[in-house]
Amino acid sequence: MGLLDPLFGAESVQRIFSDRSRLQGMLDFEAALAKAEAQVGVIPVSAVAPIHAKCRADWFDLNAIAQAAATAGNLAIPMVKQLTSLVGADDENAAGYVHWGATSQDAIDTGLVLQLRDAIDFIENDLARFCEILARLVEQHRDTLVVARTWMQHAVPTLFGLQVAGWLDALDRHHARLQELRKRVFVLQFGGAAGTLAALGDQGLDVAKALAEELSLALPDMPWHSHRDRIAEVATTLALCVGTLGKIARDIALQMQTEISEAFEPAAEKRGGSSTMPHKRNPVSAAVALAAAIRVPALTSTMLSAMVQEHERGLGGWHAEWDTLPEIVGLTAGSLHHMVEIAQGLEIKTDRMLENLEQTQGLIFAEAAMMAVAKHIGRGAAHKLIDAASRRAVAESKHLRTVLGQDPAVTKHLSAAEIDALFDPLCYTSVARRFMDRVLAMHQQLSQAAERK
Repeated sequence: MGLLDPLFGAESVQRIFSDRSRLQGMLDFEAALAKAEAQVGVIPVSAVAPIHAKCRADWFDLNAIAQAAATAGNLAIPMVKQLTSLVGADDENAAGYVHWGATSQDAIDTGLVLQLRDAIDFIENDLARFCEILARLVEQHRDTLVVARTWMQHAVPTLFGLQVAGWLDALDRHHARLQELRKRVFVLQFGGAAGTLAALGDQGLDVAKALAEELSLALPDMPWHSHRDRIAEVATTLALCVGTLGKIARDIALQMQTEISEAFEPAAEKRGGSSTMPHKRNPVSAAVALAAAIRVPALTSTMLSAMVQEHERGLGGWHAEWDTLPEIVGLTAGSLHHMVEIAQGLEIKTDRMLENLEQTQGLIFAEAAMMAVAKHIGRGAAHKLIDAASRRAVAESKHLRTVLGQDPAVTKHLSAAEIDALFDPLCYTSVARRFMDRVLAMHQQLSQAAERK
């Protein structure tokens, strides 16, 4: 099944998790293992070049490996068999040192870590781009008024820049999480049959150090064959990010509704059309992000369930990760790719935002009126008074300003000028600009820290 890959995925990450790349990750482990063992003196130096020469996925029969894995139980066993045969065709002596002292899980897990390192680099780059675009939008719309909505209903006035700052603030946290997990996840897996490296005698740790250096991975304190918190952390971190991307997509999709029309995905030929309704402009990129936000939590549940593994090697739990984690990574990359595309061409209708502020004929300022009156008669009494005035405004199809100006219980405490001031939306956004400044300042700090790394 590949017809939907261009819709839900990102091409770069799809290449990283292709069958060929999965095999190449394991072969990179095998090539580095031979070099590390020769460096330490475990195998002859003469065996390195013949092994290294055959550690290229192009030499391998992927279909044969797939078929053999069905009975072997994993991909590494038939991969090692093919590698040994390929090396042996040129150098029978070198073939005897293929996969020396390692176990299948060492090759599979380390290969996965190498894939994850490349994929997380790609995701981080896209996330950084997205954040930079959002930071510019915050600056551009720090004074753009828009309706704040709670429970899908008009609440009070806010600033579009503040809404975008909320998106940026959350995504910056995800960027920090991805940076943080690197030191825990991008580590070598090398423990041999049961995590003791017994086959290598007292040289096991020396080989492990050399192997980690060769692959530019950190060396953990011990092998982690059946301790899957590292892998689960990738899944949960990406799931959090996908959730935020879904929230942003939901906001934009709601703003694209015909009745609201405040913001739109970029327009392009054949984008967001309908097979039968020529006028449609559907939020197609938002739909992809929302689909990912629906799918990834269940996949992440699988990863968390798979953490419960038996003794020194998992039975079924480890196997459950193999297809699940790449799918999570792919959906995350695809969601992020689409959201960057939205942000780059987001159409913002500021006039429509102002129109929507007036849609309820001043009711959006009811809280402001209540707080002003509360200073004179207390919050409870003020709430009751303004609630009655709001109901009257709706019943009589009048602007709330008119109703308040005609209510002696209100004019007793507030002058006409004071009532007028309540209906200035810019006067009721309080510390919104300060919040935006704080988010932008923190974003700048995080960006500078990332550049230094």
